[in-house]
Amino acid sequence: MLDRKRIVWFILLRVLVISGLLAAIIIFGRQEAAAEGGLAVLARLVLATYLFSLLSLVALRYSRQFRTIIYAQIVWDVFLVTTLILVTGCVNSPYAFLYFLSIISASTLLSRSEAYYTASLCVILYGAILDFQYYGKLAPLGVSPVPAQQYGAGYIFYLIFLYSAFFLLTAYLAGSLAERARLSESALQEKAIDYQELERLNSSIVSTIDSGLLTVNQEGRIRVFNRYAELLTGILQTDAYDHPLAEVIPGLARFESEFCRPLQGEFQYTGADGEPMLLSFKSVPLTGQEGEPAGAVVDLHDLTQMRRMEGELKRADRLAAVGELSARMAHEIRNPLAAISGSVQLVALREWADEKDRRLFSIILRETDRLDGLLRDFLFYAKPTQPNKVALNLRRVIADLCSLLSTDPRLEGVRVENRVPEGLVVVFDKDQCSQIFWNLLVNGAEAISGDGVIEIEAALLRGQGSGAGDPDQVRISVRDTGSGMSGAQVKRVFEPFFTTKKGGTGLGLATVYRIVETHGGRITVSSLEGEGTTVTLFLPAETRAEG
Repeated sequence: MLDRKRIVWFILLRVLVISGLLAAIIIFGRQEAAAEGGLAVLARLVLATYLFSLLSLVALRYSRQFRTIIYAQIVWDVFLVTTLILVTGCVNSPYAFLYFLSIISASTLLSRSEAYYTASLCVILYGAILDFQYYGKLAPLGVSPVPAQQYGAGYIFYLIFLYSAFFLLTAYLAGSLAERARLSESALQEKAIDYQELERLNSSIVSTIDSGLLTVNQEGRIRVFNRYAELLTGILQTDAYDHPLAEVIPGLARFESEFCRPLQGEFQYTGADGEPMLLSFKSVPLTGQEGEPAGAVVDLHDLTQMRRMEGELKRADRLAAVGELSARMAHEIRNPLAAISGSVQLVALREWADEKDRRLFSIILRETDRLDGLLRDFLFYAKPTQPNKVALNLRRVIADLCSLLSTDPRLEGVRVENRVPEGLVVVFDKDQCSQIFWNLLVNGAEAISGDGVIEIEAALLRGQGSGAGDPDQVRISVRDTGSGMSGAQVKRVFEPFFTTKKGGTGLGLATVYRIVETHGGRITVSSLEGEGTTVTLFLPAETRAEG
Protein backbone atom coordinates (compact mmCIF):
# COMPACT_ATOMS: atom_id res chain seq x y z
CA MET A 1 0.00 0.00 0.00
CA LEU A 2 1.44 3.30 -1.11
CA ASP A 3 1.67 6.20 1.26
CA ARG A 4 2.58 9.83 0.67
CA LYS A 5 5.42 9.97 3.19
CA ARG A 6 7.37 7.15 1.52
CA ILE A 7 7.12 8.80 -1.90
CA VAL A 8 8.25 12.14 -0.48
CA TRP A 9 11.30 10.54 1.09
CA PHE A 10 12.10 8.82 -2.22
CA ILE A 11 11.96 12.14 -4.11
CA LEU A 12 14.14 13.89 -1.53
CA LEU A 13 16.65 11.04 -1.63
CA ARG A 14 16.88 11.31 -5.43
CA VAL A 15 17.54 15.04 -5.19
CA LEU A 16 20.27 14.34 -2.66
CA VAL A 17 21.88 11.63 -4.84
CA ILE A 18 21.81 13.70 -8.02
CA SER A 19 23.29 16.67 -6.15
CA GLY A 20 26.09 14.47 -4.84
CA LEU A 21 26.80 13.08 -8.33
CA LEU A 22 26.92 16.56 -9.80
CA ALA A 23 29.39 17.63 -7.14
CA ALA A 24 31.53 14.52 -7.77
CA ILE A 25 31.57 15.10 -11.55
CA ILE A 26 32.49 18.76 -11.12
CA ILE A 27 35.30 17.96 -8.69
CA PHE A 28 36.72 14.73 -10.11
CA GLY A 29 35.56 14.49 -13.74
CA ARG A 30 35.36 18.13 -14.84
CA GLN A 31 38.02 17.96 -17.59
CA GLU A 32 36.63 14.80 -19.19
CA ALA A 33 33.05 16.07 -19.11
CA ALA A 34 34.12 19.47 -20.45
CA ALA A 35 36.20 17.88 -23.22
CA GLU A 36 33.20 16.01 -24.41
CA GLY A 37 30.95 19.06 -24.03
CA GLY A 38 28.75 17.26 -21.60
CA LEU A 39 29.06 19.52 -18.59
CA ALA A 40 26.38 21.92 -19.86
CA VAL A 41 24.07 19.00 -20.67
CA LEU A 42 24.67 17.59 -17.21
CA ALA A 43 23.81 20.88 -15.57
CA ARG A 44 20.57 21.13 -17.53
CA LEU A 45 19.75 17.52 -16.57
CA VAL A 46 20.21 18.26 -12.89
CA LEU A 47 18.07 21.38 -13.10
CA ALA A 48 15.38 19.41 -14.92
CA THR A 49 15.51 16.79 -12.16
CA TYR A 50 15.06 19.49 -9.50
CA LEU A 51 12.09 20.90 -11.40
CA PHE A 52 10.53 17.47 -11.91
CA SER A 53 10.95 16.65 -8.21
CA LEU A 54 9.30 19.93 -7.24
CA LEU A 55 6.36 19.27 -9.57
CA SER A 56 6.04 15.76 -8.12
CA LEU A 57 5.84 17.12 -4.58
CA VAL A 58 3.13 19.57 -5.67
CA ALA A 59 1.21 16.73 -7.36
CA LEU A 60 1.45 14.65 -4.18
CA ARG A 61 -0.08 17.48 -2.18
CA TYR A 62 -3.14 17.88 -4.41
CA SER A 63 -3.61 14.41 -5.89
CA ARG A 64 -4.13 10.91 -4.54
CA GLN A 65 -3.03 9.15 -7.75
CA PHE A 66 0.03 7.79 -5.97
CA ARG A 67 0.65 4.91 -8.36
CA THR A 68 0.73 7.19 -11.40
CA ILE A 69 3.18 9.50 -9.65
CA ILE A 70 5.39 6.55 -8.73
CA TYR A 71 5.45 5.30 -12.35
CA ALA A 72 6.53 8.80 -13.41
CA GLN A 73 9.36 8.75 -10.82
CA ILE A 74 10.70 5.38 -12.03
CA VAL A 75 10.55 6.41 -15.69
CA TRP A 76 12.30 9.69 -14.93
CA ASP A 77 15.05 7.92 -12.96
CA VAL A 78 15.70 5.49 -15.80
CA PHE A 79 15.79 8.40 -18.28
CA LEU A 80 18.13 10.32 -15.93
CA VAL A 81 20.58 7.42 -15.61
CA THR A 82 20.50 6.75 -19.36
CA THR A 83 21.27 10.40 -20.13
CA LEU A 84 24.04 10.44 -17.52
CA ILE A 85 25.65 7.37 -19.13
CA LEU A 86 25.45 9.00 -22.58
CA VAL A 87 27.08 12.20 -21.31
CA THR A 88 29.87 10.41 -19.44
CA GLY A 89 31.19 8.11 -22.18
CA CYS A 90 28.72 5.19 -22.54
CA VAL A 91 30.94 2.10 -22.34
CA ASN A 92 33.44 3.99 -20.16
CA SER A 93 30.74 5.57 -17.95
CA PRO A 94 31.09 4.62 -14.28
CA TYR A 95 27.40 5.38 -13.60
CA ALA A 96 25.71 2.29 -15.04
CA PHE A 97 25.29 1.06 -11.44
CA LEU A 98 22.60 3.74 -10.94
CA TYR A 99 20.22 1.48 -12.87
CA PHE A 100 20.29 -0.76 -9.80
CA LEU A 101 18.84 2.08 -7.74
CA SER A 102 15.95 2.46 -10.19
CA ILE A 103 15.22 -1.28 -9.99
CA ILE A 104 15.36 -1.25 -6.20
CA SER A 105 13.09 1.80 -6.11
CA ALA A 106 10.53 0.05 -8.33
CA SER A 107 10.53 -3.05 -6.10
CA THR A 108 10.23 -0.96 -2.92
CA LEU A 109 7.56 1.47 -4.07
CA LEU A 110 5.55 -0.81 -6.37
CA SER A 111 5.86 -4.60 -6.54
CA ARG A 112 8.04 -7.46 -7.76
CA SER A 113 6.51 -7.43 -11.25
CA GLU A 114 7.23 -3.70 -11.66
CA ALA A 115 10.82 -4.43 -10.57
CA TYR A 116 11.12 -6.98 -13.44
CA TYR A 117 9.64 -4.47 -15.89
CA THR A 118 12.14 -1.82 -14.78
CA ALA A 119 15.05 -4.31 -14.97
CA SER A 120 13.99 -5.28 -18.51
CA LEU A 121 13.82 -1.62 -19.51
CA CYS A 122 17.31 -1.06 -18.09
CA VAL A 123 18.65 -4.10 -20.02
CA ILE A 124 17.16 -2.77 -23.27
CA LEU A 125 18.42 0.77 -22.78
CA TYR A 126 21.92 -0.17 -21.62
CA GLY A 127 22.33 -2.73 -24.37
CA ALA A 128 21.06 -0.26 -26.98
CA ILE A 129 23.53 2.42 -25.79
CA LEU A 130 26.53 0.09 -26.08
CA ASP A 131 25.40 -1.33 -29.43
CA PHE A 132 24.65 2.09 -30.91
CA GLN A 133 28.01 3.40 -29.69
CA TYR A 134 29.85 0.39 -31.16
CA TYR A 135 28.20 0.83 -34.56
CA GLY A 136 28.57 4.65 -34.51
CA LYS A 137 24.87 5.43 -34.31
CA LEU A 138 25.50 7.92 -31.49
CA ALA A 139 28.05 9.99 -33.36
CA PRO A 140 25.47 12.71 -34.19
CA LEU A 141 25.08 13.14 -30.40
CA GLY A 142 28.80 13.65 -29.97
CA VAL A 143 29.52 10.14 -28.70
CA SER A 144 32.61 8.61 -30.28
CA PRO A 145 32.48 4.87 -31.28
CA VAL A 146 36.22 4.46 -30.79
CA PRO A 147 36.21 3.39 -27.13
CA ALA A 148 33.62 0.66 -27.79
CA GLN A 149 35.39 -0.57 -30.92
CA GLN A 150 38.68 -0.70 -29.07
CA TYR A 151 37.15 -3.12 -26.56
CA GLY A 152 35.79 -5.29 -29.36
CA ALA A 153 32.38 -6.89 -29.97
CA GLY A 154 33.08 -9.79 -27.60
CA TYR A 155 33.69 -7.51 -24.65
CA ILE A 156 30.66 -5.37 -25.48
CA PHE A 157 28.49 -8.51 -25.62
CA TYR A 158 30.01 -9.72 -22.36
CA LEU A 159 29.35 -6.36 -20.69
CA ILE A 160 25.71 -6.32 -21.86
CA PHE A 161 25.20 -9.93 -20.69
CA LEU A 162 26.83 -9.23 -17.29
CA TYR A 163 24.76 -6.13 -16.56
CA SER A 164 21.57 -7.76 -17.83
CA ALA A 165 22.08 -10.72 -15.51
CA PHE A 166 22.74 -8.46 -12.56
CA PHE A 167 19.77 -6.22 -13.39
CA LEU A 168 17.42 -9.22 -13.40
CA LEU A 169 19.05 -10.73 -10.31
CA THR A 170 18.67 -7.41 -8.51
CA ALA A 171 15.01 -7.29 -9.53
CA TYR A 172 14.50 -10.81 -8.15
CA LEU A 173 16.29 -10.19 -4.85
CA ALA A 174 14.96 -6.70 -4.29
CA GLY A 175 11.44 -7.75 -5.27
CA SER A 176 11.51 -10.75 -2.92
CA LEU A 177 12.87 -8.73 -0.03
CA ALA A 178 10.43 -5.89 -0.65
CA GLU A 179 7.52 -8.33 -0.87
CA ARG A 180 8.55 -9.97 2.37
CA ALA A 181 8.99 -6.56 4.00
CA ARG A 182 5.51 -5.53 2.85
CA LEU A 183 3.98 -8.71 4.24
CA SER A 184 5.83 -8.23 7.53
CA GLU A 185 4.76 -4.59 7.68
CA SER A 186 1.14 -5.52 6.99
CA ALA A 187 1.22 -8.22 9.65
CA LEU A 188 2.87 -5.82 12.08
CA GLN A 189 0.20 -3.20 11.40
CA GLU A 190 -2.55 -5.76 11.99
CA LYS A 191 -0.92 -6.86 15.22
CA ALA A 192 -0.45 -3.25 16.24
CA ILE A 193 -4.15 -2.59 15.60
CA ASP A 194 -5.11 -5.76 17.51
CA TYR A 195 -2.79 -4.76 20.33
CA GLN A 196 -4.28 -1.26 20.49
CA GLU A 197 -7.81 -2.68 20.53
CA LEU A 198 -6.80 -5.18 23.19
CA GLU A 199 -5.13 -2.44 25.21
CA ARG A 200 -8.23 -0.24 25.00
CA LEU A 201 -10.46 -3.16 25.95
CA ASN A 202 -8.18 -4.08 28.83
CA SER A 203 -8.04 -0.48 30.07
CA SER A 204 -11.81 -0.18 29.81
CA ILE A 205 -12.40 -3.41 31.75
CA VAL A 206 -9.81 -2.62 34.42
CA SER A 207 -11.11 0.93 34.94
CA THR A 208 -14.85 0.04 35.06
CA ILE A 209 -14.87 -3.31 36.88
CA ASP A 210 -16.62 -3.15 40.26
CA SER A 211 -13.71 -4.57 42.22
CA GLY A 212 -10.32 -3.29 43.21
CA LEU A 213 -7.76 -4.65 40.76
CA LEU A 214 -4.03 -4.22 41.24
CA THR A 215 -0.85 -5.93 40.12
CA VAL A 216 2.50 -6.15 41.86
CA ASN A 217 5.90 -7.09 40.45
CA GLN A 218 8.44 -9.49 41.91
CA GLU A 219 9.69 -6.81 44.30
CA GLY A 220 6.17 -6.32 45.68
CA ARG A 221 5.71 -2.88 44.09
CA ILE A 222 2.35 -1.82 42.67
CA ARG A 223 2.20 -1.47 38.87
CA VAL A 224 -1.58 -1.33 38.20
CA PHE A 225 -4.13 0.31 40.53
CA ASN A 226 -7.60 0.71 39.02
CA ARG A 227 -10.33 3.25 39.74
CA TYR A 228 -12.29 1.03 42.13
CA ALA A 229 -9.14 0.34 44.13
CA GLU A 230 -8.78 4.12 44.47
CA LEU A 231 -12.34 4.34 45.81
CA LEU A 232 -11.79 1.47 48.26
CA THR A 233 -8.53 2.72 49.68
CA GLY A 234 -8.85 6.47 49.17
CA ILE A 235 -5.40 6.43 47.52
CA LEU A 236 -4.82 7.75 44.00
CA GLN A 237 -3.10 5.59 41.39
CA THR A 238 -0.35 8.17 41.03
CA ASP A 239 0.36 7.89 44.76
CA ALA A 240 0.24 4.08 44.78
CA TYR A 241 2.27 3.40 41.61
CA ASP A 242 5.66 1.78 42.23
CA HIS A 243 5.15 1.88 46.00
CA PRO A 244 5.45 -1.29 48.13
CA LEU A 245 2.13 -3.10 48.53
CA ALA A 246 2.68 -3.44 52.29
CA GLU A 247 2.98 0.35 52.51
CA VAL A 248 -0.19 1.13 50.54
CA ILE A 249 -2.38 -1.69 51.94
CA PRO A 250 -0.82 -2.88 55.21
CA GLY A 251 -3.41 -5.63 55.69
CA LEU A 252 -1.99 -7.55 52.71
CA ALA A 253 1.56 -7.55 54.03
CA ARG A 254 1.22 -10.90 55.81
CA PHE A 255 -0.08 -12.58 52.65
CA GLU A 256 2.48 -11.12 50.24
CA SER A 257 4.96 -13.99 50.57
CA GLU A 258 2.25 -16.46 49.43
CA PHE A 259 1.29 -14.64 46.22
CA CYS A 260 3.35 -17.19 44.26
CA ARG A 261 0.26 -19.46 44.36
CA PRO A 262 -3.49 -18.82 44.07
CA LEU A 263 -4.69 -17.39 47.37
CA GLN A 264 -7.76 -15.81 48.92
CA GLY A 265 -8.56 -14.34 52.31
CA GLU A 266 -9.88 -11.40 54.29
CA PHE A 267 -8.27 -8.56 56.20
CA GLN A 268 -9.18 -5.41 58.09
CA TYR A 269 -8.51 -2.02 56.52
CA THR A 270 -9.02 1.50 57.79
CA GLY A 271 -10.49 3.74 55.10
CA ALA A 272 -9.53 7.32 54.32
CA ASP A 273 -12.43 8.50 56.54
CA GLY A 274 -11.10 6.47 59.47
CA GLU A 275 -13.91 3.90 59.30
CA PRO A 276 -12.93 0.22 59.65
CA MET A 277 -13.57 -1.93 56.56
CA LEU A 278 -13.53 -5.66 55.92
CA LEU A 279 -11.92 -6.44 52.56
CA SER A 280 -11.56 -9.77 50.81
CA PHE A 281 -8.92 -10.57 48.21
CA LYS A 282 -8.07 -13.16 45.60
CA SER A 283 -4.61 -13.36 44.10
CA VAL A 284 -3.18 -15.33 41.20
CA PRO A 285 0.47 -15.47 40.10
CA LEU A 286 1.49 -13.31 37.14
CA THR A 287 3.96 -14.89 34.71
CA GLY A 288 6.18 -13.49 31.96
CA GLN A 289 6.38 -14.51 28.30
CA GLU A 290 8.50 -17.55 29.10
CA GLY A 291 6.51 -18.62 32.14
CA GLU A 292 8.84 -17.08 34.70
CA PRO A 293 7.29 -15.47 37.82
CA ALA A 294 6.58 -11.79 37.21
CA GLY A 295 4.42 -10.85 40.21
CA ALA A 296 0.76 -11.27 41.09
CA VAL A 297 -2.72 -9.97 40.26
CA VAL A 298 -4.83 -9.09 43.30
CA ASP A 299 -8.62 -8.62 43.24
CA LEU A 300 -10.19 -6.71 46.17
CA HIS A 301 -13.83 -6.63 47.32
CA ASP A 302 -15.48 -4.68 50.12
CA LEU A 303 -17.36 -7.07 52.43
CA THR A 304 -18.20 -4.47 55.07
CA GLN A 305 -21.75 -3.81 53.89
CA MET A 306 -22.50 -7.46 53.15
CA ARG A 307 -21.26 -8.69 56.54
CA ARG A 308 -23.18 -5.96 58.30
CA MET A 309 -26.34 -6.92 56.42
CA GLU A 310 -25.76 -10.58 57.23
CA GLY A 311 -25.49 -9.70 60.91
CA GLU A 312 -28.62 -7.56 60.75
CA LEU A 313 -30.57 -10.31 58.98
CA LYS A 314 -29.50 -12.91 61.53
CA ARG A 315 -30.39 -10.56 64.37
CA ALA A 316 -33.73 -9.73 62.74
CA ASP A 317 -34.54 -13.42 62.31
CA ARG A 318 -33.57 -14.13 65.89
CA LEU A 319 -35.55 -11.19 67.21
CA ALA A 320 -38.56 -12.10 65.08
CA ALA A 321 -38.56 -15.65 66.40
CA VAL A 322 -38.14 -14.54 70.00
CA GLY A 323 -40.75 -11.84 69.55
CA GLU A 324 -43.37 -14.16 68.09
CA LEU A 325 -42.86 -16.75 70.80
CA SER A 326 -42.82 -14.15 73.55
CA ALA A 327 -45.93 -12.44 72.18
CA ARG A 328 -47.90 -15.66 72.46
CA MET A 329 -46.63 -16.18 75.98
CA ALA A 330 -47.48 -12.57 76.87
CA HIS A 331 -51.07 -13.06 75.72
CA GLU A 332 -51.32 -16.19 77.80
CA ILE A 333 -49.84 -14.43 80.83
CA ARG A 334 -52.07 -11.34 80.62
CA ASN A 335 -55.27 -13.33 80.95
CA PRO A 336 -54.47 -14.98 84.32
CA LEU A 337 -52.77 -11.76 85.40
CA ALA A 338 -56.00 -9.85 84.84
CA ALA A 339 -57.87 -12.53 86.79
CA ILE A 340 -55.40 -12.28 89.67
CA SER A 341 -55.63 -8.47 89.73
CA GLY A 342 -59.44 -8.55 89.72
CA SER A 343 -59.64 -11.20 92.41
CA VAL A 344 -57.24 -9.35 94.70
CA GLN A 345 -59.26 -6.15 94.32
CA LEU A 346 -62.46 -7.98 95.30
CA VAL A 347 -60.82 -9.67 98.28
CA ALA A 348 -59.42 -6.33 99.46
CA LEU A 349 -62.97 -4.97 99.68
CA ARG A 350 -64.09 -7.65 102.17
CA GLU A 351 -64.81 -6.45 105.70
CA TRP A 352 -62.68 -9.04 107.38
CA ALA A 353 -59.49 -7.86 105.61
CA ASP A 354 -57.33 -5.98 108.13
CA GLU A 355 -54.75 -3.27 107.46
CA LYS A 356 -51.88 -5.72 107.05
CA ASP A 357 -53.78 -7.73 104.45
CA ARG A 358 -54.73 -4.58 102.55
CA ARG A 359 -51.08 -3.53 102.44
CA LEU A 360 -50.15 -6.93 100.97
CA PHE A 361 -53.01 -6.68 98.48
CA SER A 362 -51.79 -3.23 97.39
CA ILE A 363 -48.31 -4.67 96.77
CA ILE A 364 -49.84 -7.44 94.64
CA LEU A 365 -51.90 -4.91 92.67
CA ARG A 366 -48.89 -2.62 92.14
CA GLU A 367 -46.72 -5.49 90.88
CA THR A 368 -49.48 -6.82 88.62
CA ASP A 369 -49.88 -3.33 87.15
CA ARG A 370 -46.11 -3.13 86.61
CA LEU A 371 -46.10 -6.59 85.02
CA ASP A 372 -49.06 -5.58 82.84
CA GLY A 373 -47.16 -2.48 81.70
CA LEU A 374 -44.13 -4.60 80.91
CA LEU A 375 -46.28 -6.98 78.87
CA ARG A 376 -47.90 -4.03 77.09
CA ASP A 377 -44.47 -2.66 76.15
CA PHE A 378 -43.35 -6.06 74.99
CA LEU A 379 -46.46 -6.55 72.86
CA PHE A 380 -45.76 -3.19 71.25
CA TYR A 381 -42.23 -4.40 70.51
CA ALA A 382 -43.43 -7.75 69.16
CA LYS A 383 -46.25 -6.28 67.06
CA PRO A 384 -45.65 -2.55 66.50
CA THR A 385 -48.52 -0.49 65.19
CA GLN A 386 -48.58 0.53 61.55
CA PRO A 387 -46.74 3.89 61.35
CA ASN A 388 -48.39 7.03 60.04
CA LYS A 389 -45.46 8.53 58.16
CA VAL A 390 -45.30 12.31 57.85
CA ALA A 391 -42.54 14.85 57.18
CA LEU A 392 -40.97 15.91 60.48
CA ASN A 393 -38.55 18.71 61.20
CA LEU A 394 -35.98 16.70 63.12
CA ARG A 395 -34.43 19.58 65.05
CA ARG A 396 -37.85 20.72 66.24
CA VAL A 397 -38.84 17.21 67.36
CA ILE A 398 -35.64 16.80 69.41
CA ALA A 399 -35.93 20.33 70.85
CA ASP A 400 -39.50 19.61 72.08
CA LEU A 401 -38.34 16.32 73.56
CA CYS A 402 -35.45 18.00 75.39
CA SER A 403 -37.93 20.46 76.92
CA LEU A 404 -40.07 17.59 78.22
CA LEU A 405 -37.04 15.79 79.67
CA SER A 406 -35.53 18.89 81.29
CA THR A 407 -37.39 18.15 84.56
CA ASP A 408 -36.74 14.40 84.49
CA PRO A 409 -34.50 13.47 87.44
CA ARG A 410 -32.72 10.88 85.33
CA LEU A 411 -31.19 13.70 83.23
CA GLU A 412 -29.96 15.68 86.23
CA GLY A 413 -26.40 16.87 85.51
CA VAL A 414 -26.62 15.78 81.89
CA ARG A 415 -26.38 18.43 79.15
CA VAL A 416 -28.08 17.60 75.83
CA GLU A 417 -26.55 19.34 72.79
CA ASN A 418 -28.91 19.50 69.83
CA ARG A 419 -26.64 19.94 66.78
CA VAL A 420 -29.20 18.91 64.17
CA PRO A 421 -29.18 21.40 61.24
CA GLU A 422 -32.21 23.59 60.67
CA GLY A 423 -34.57 22.40 57.96
CA LEU A 424 -33.48 18.75 58.05
CA VAL A 425 -36.60 16.65 57.45
CA VAL A 426 -37.27 12.93 58.01
CA VAL A 427 -40.29 10.89 56.93
CA PHE A 428 -41.45 9.20 60.14
CA ASP A 429 -44.36 8.55 62.48
CA LYS A 430 -44.41 11.50 64.88
CA ASP A 431 -45.20 9.56 68.09
CA GLN A 432 -42.78 6.75 67.29
CA CYS A 433 -40.05 9.25 66.39
CA SER A 434 -40.45 10.86 69.81
CA GLN A 435 -40.43 7.43 71.43
CA ILE A 436 -37.10 6.30 69.90
CA PHE A 437 -35.29 9.53 70.86
CA TRP A 438 -36.90 9.44 74.34
CA ASN A 439 -35.49 5.93 74.83
CA LEU A 440 -32.07 6.88 73.45
CA LEU A 441 -31.76 10.00 75.61
CA VAL A 442 -32.90 8.21 78.76
CA ASN A 443 -30.53 5.27 78.08
CA GLY A 444 -27.64 7.66 77.48
CA ALA A 445 -28.40 9.64 80.64
CA GLU A 446 -28.65 6.49 82.78
CA ALA A 447 -25.23 5.36 81.47
CA ILE A 448 -23.62 8.60 82.73
CA SER A 449 -22.43 8.76 86.32
CA GLY A 450 -22.57 12.34 87.54
CA ASP A 451 -22.24 15.13 84.99
CA GLY A 452 -21.98 14.37 81.31
CA VAL A 453 -22.96 15.31 77.77
CA ILE A 454 -25.23 13.78 75.15
CA GLU A 455 -24.56 15.09 71.63
CA ILE A 456 -27.10 14.72 68.82
CA GLU A 457 -25.76 15.33 65.30
CA ALA A 458 -27.37 14.76 61.90
CA ALA A 459 -26.49 15.08 58.23
CA LEU A 460 -28.23 14.50 54.91
CA LEU A 461 -26.80 11.68 52.77
CA ARG A 462 -27.83 11.92 49.13
CA GLY A 463 -28.29 8.66 47.23
CA GLN A 464 -26.28 6.53 49.67
CA GLY A 465 -27.94 3.22 48.75
CA SER A 466 -26.60 0.41 46.59
CA GLY A 467 -27.84 1.54 43.21
CA ALA A 468 -28.53 4.51 40.99
CA GLY A 469 -31.47 6.68 42.05
CA ASP A 470 -31.33 5.61 45.70
CA PRO A 471 -33.41 7.73 48.10
CA ASP A 472 -31.80 10.26 50.38
CA GLN A 473 -31.20 9.35 54.01
CA VAL A 474 -30.56 11.24 57.23
CA ARG A 475 -27.73 9.98 59.40
CA ILE A 476 -28.33 10.77 63.09
CA SER A 477 -25.71 10.14 65.77
CA VAL A 478 -26.57 10.12 69.49
CA ARG A 479 -23.29 10.11 71.43
CA ASP A 480 -22.98 10.01 75.23
CA THR A 481 -20.03 10.23 77.62
CA GLY A 482 -21.21 7.31 79.75
CA SER A 483 -19.55 4.11 80.89
CA GLY A 484 -19.79 2.39 77.52
CA MET A 485 -20.20 -1.32 76.79
CA SER A 486 -18.01 -4.29 75.92
CA GLY A 487 -17.97 -5.86 72.46
CA ALA A 488 -20.05 -8.82 73.69
CA GLN A 489 -22.69 -6.47 75.11
CA VAL A 490 -22.85 -4.45 71.88
CA LYS A 491 -23.63 -7.61 69.91
CA ARG A 492 -26.67 -8.32 72.11
CA VAL A 493 -27.84 -4.77 72.70
CA PHE A 494 -30.95 -5.09 70.48
CA GLU A 495 -32.09 -8.41 71.92
CA PRO A 496 -35.32 -8.19 73.97
CA PHE A 497 -34.86 -8.41 77.75
CA PHE A 498 -31.10 -7.90 77.48
CA THR A 499 -30.04 -5.01 79.71
CA THR A 500 -26.92 -3.73 81.42
CA LYS A 501 -28.89 -1.56 83.88
CA LYS A 502 -30.14 -2.63 87.26
CA GLY A 503 -33.90 -2.81 87.10
CA GLY A 504 -34.05 -2.35 83.33
CA THR A 505 -36.55 -4.25 81.21
CA GLY A 506 -34.28 -4.73 78.19
CA LEU A 507 -37.01 -3.56 75.80
CA GLY A 508 -35.93 0.04 75.17
CA LEU A 509 -33.34 -0.47 72.41
CA ALA A 510 -35.18 -3.56 71.14
CA THR A 511 -38.26 -1.41 70.58
CA VAL A 512 -36.17 1.33 68.95
CA TYR A 513 -34.72 -1.27 66.58
CA ARG A 514 -38.18 -2.53 65.58
CA ILE A 515 -39.52 0.99 65.01
CA VAL A 516 -36.56 2.00 62.86
CA GLU A 517 -36.79 -1.25 60.92
CA THR A 518 -40.54 -0.72 60.33
CA HIS A 519 -39.79 2.71 58.81
CA GLY A 520 -37.23 1.29 56.36
CA GLY A 521 -34.21 2.60 58.26
CA ARG A 522 -31.35 0.95 60.08
CA ILE A 523 -29.49 1.45 63.35
CA THR A 524 -25.97 0.65 64.52
CA VAL A 525 -24.19 0.89 67.88
CA SER A 526 -20.51 1.44 68.58
CA SER A 527 -19.15 1.57 72.10
CA LEU A 528 -15.96 1.28 74.14
CA GLU A 529 -15.88 0.63 77.85
CA GLY A 530 -15.12 3.81 79.71
CA GLU A 531 -15.44 6.00 76.59
CA GLY A 532 -19.17 6.19 75.96
CA THR A 533 -21.57 4.91 73.33
CA THR A 534 -22.66 6.16 69.91
CA VAL A 535 -25.99 5.09 68.40
CA THR A 536 -26.27 5.87 64.68
CA LEU A 537 -29.60 5.87 62.86
CA PHE A 538 -30.21 6.04 59.12
CA LEU A 539 -33.75 7.28 58.47
CA PRO A 540 -35.62 8.12 55.25
CA ALA A 541 -35.25 11.80 54.38
CA GLU A 542 -37.27 14.39 52.54
CA THR A 543 -35.34 17.08 50.73
CA ARG A 544 -37.83 19.90 51.32
CA ALA A 545 -38.26 21.43 54.74
CA GLU A 546 -41.48 20.99 56.67
CA GLY A 547 -43.95 23.70 55.87
